[in-house]
Amino acid sequence: MGFFDSMKEKITGQAAGQKLPSMLMGMLGGGDTISGLQQLVQLFQEKGLGGVVSSWIGTGSNLPISGEQLQSVLGSERVQQLADRLGLSPEMVKEQLAQHLPHAVDKMTPEGKLPEKAA
Repeated sequence: MGFFDSMKEKITGQAAGQKLPSMLMGMLGGGDTISGLQQLVQLFQEKGLGGVVSSWIGTGSNLPISGEQLQSVLGSERVQQLADRLGLSPEMVKEQLAQHLPHAVDKMTPEGKLPEKAA
């Protein structure tokens, strides 16, 4: 990949990175963001990273996450699906999710707890 291709992917990735959390939540929840957030928390707990996602939900500091940790939680197939939708490499998707997902979850849980689904 040449220099300009690399720069284009980085710029495109940063713009797409802000969309990635909502895309992921929609994917996990079948279009419902709250269900997606609940599914995401469950996946993190199942993979032994419940403390990380809990820090994003709580009112304290957000713990960081690596792209590799995200891939272990989400699975390679989901990462690839997101990459395909955005026209980015899976590595760029993981990098952007690692950067934006903690803030997005934090923003969706301003009271420090998961929102409840509407009945």
